[in-house]
Amino acid sequence: MTMNQPNIEQIQRAVATSLHEHWMMFLIEGIVLVVLGLLAIGLPPIATLAIEILFGWLFLVSGVMGLITTFWMRQAPGFWWALLSAVLGIGAGIVLLAWPLSGVLSLTLVLIVFFAIEGVATIMYALEHKRELSGRWGWMLASGIVDLIVAGVIFAGLPGTAAWAIGILVGINMIFGGSALIAMAMHARALDPRTVAP
Repeated sequence: MTMNQPNIEQIQRAVATSLHEHWMMFLIEGIVLVVLGLLAIGLPPIATLAIEILFGWLFLVSGVMGLITTFWMRQAPGFWWALLSAVLGIGAGIVLLAWPLSGVLSLTLVLIVFFAIEGVATIMYALEHKRELSGRWGWMLASGIVDLIVAGVIFAGLPGTAAWAIGILVGINMIFGGSALIAMAMHARALDPRTVAP
């Protein structure tokens, strides 16, 4: 180890100092996320539509950028695959922006597939690690079952669930993320960086 290389204690103290100095920004960000999450849960169709439009713009912009770079580097191997990828991105973006309600249904179907695969994977993981996880494997098993139930409820309610599913789930995610930031900010506010032990 050289003299210029910081040790773990210095790194921990620097992180604690930074958190302590900027706790108010974390608090504000957390509050904003919680408020946006509550709005998304309170108005799920609007939140779902906003997310779908955001995805449409992301696909469109990334497709256009991909098309530009593909033609700029047309001598590189894989030109036709890159061109196909760029055109698909542009096409998906146009479809999502031109027909946002059909895009909401497509995104909801992707969400259903995600929850179903995540649920099965979590259940299999819990069962496979039953011995190593002792008392915790039951919680993982329950989490996987809940994922499958969520996928089933959303699928059973199609097309009606497409209007609210994405908005509700994003809202819940924002509330939990914002709450975590608020808790971290309050802890960082009370933290004295000089007392951080390695």
